[in-house]
Amino acid sequence: MIEAQFLTRAFGSRTAVADISFRIEPGTIAAFIGPNGAGKTTTMRLLTGSLRPDRGRTRIGGLDVGGDPLGARALFGYLPESAAGLDDLTVREFLMFAAESRGLWGAQGTAEISRVSDATGLAPALDRIMRQLSKGWRQRAWFAQALIGDAPALILDEPTDGLDPLQRAVMHRVIRAMAPRKAILLSTHDLATAEALATRVIVIVEGRIAADAPCRELADSTGRLGPVFERIAGGRQAGHG
Repeated sequence: MIEAQFLTRAFGSRTAVADISFRIEPGTIAAFIGPNGAGKTTTMRLLTGSLRPDRGRTRIGGLDVGGDPLGARALFGYLPESAAGLDDLTVREFLMFAAESRGLWGAQGTAEISRVSDATGLAPALDRIMRQLSKGWRQRAWFAQALIGDAPALILDEPTDGLDPLQRAVMHRVIRAMAPRKAILLSTHDLATAEALATRVIVIVEGRIAADAPCRELADSTGRLGPVFERIAGGRQAGHG
């Protein structure tokens, strides 16, 4: 459902990602982890078509993101890193904009806003202006827009960034509930989030995949990913991702 084939991207003389390949099927929550600057966000942007690769391709639901961007984008919801913009809209207006961009107008859009706001606990903030929200509530609003349309794939870049423990627990619950019918890729610096959610872990170091295995195979006997992550990535410095 989410497929990267030999993705490569350089910025000037620096290669940010090199020959990244993986495939994520429905029913999988894949955590994409790595040191700062390892290439996580670059890969996410390549997957969603917001950045073009120098080599390789991305497919979502079998559709080539480069060759059929509109068709492919209809098949995934995307939460970008440090999401911002449309700050003068209320949350309700922001979500309606997201719904209309997916072809959900009028009553359909209203119903979809109710569905995602109920699922994410966003209802109390629907009539607040985006720029007046705390970082955690704004992150929750951007997460909700990724759910509009109930796309079969989700690409989430640092979804728990800025969330307090209660908000993080809500997001974890929502992601788990969706997992059986969606292909989900999430990047995170928070190993606890990966431990709590992931069925599969992909480790990227210096722009290359250093490990890709079921979470249970990479975690230690207590379920922790820290020891293997430190062994794979510790002490290795990368450029900016």
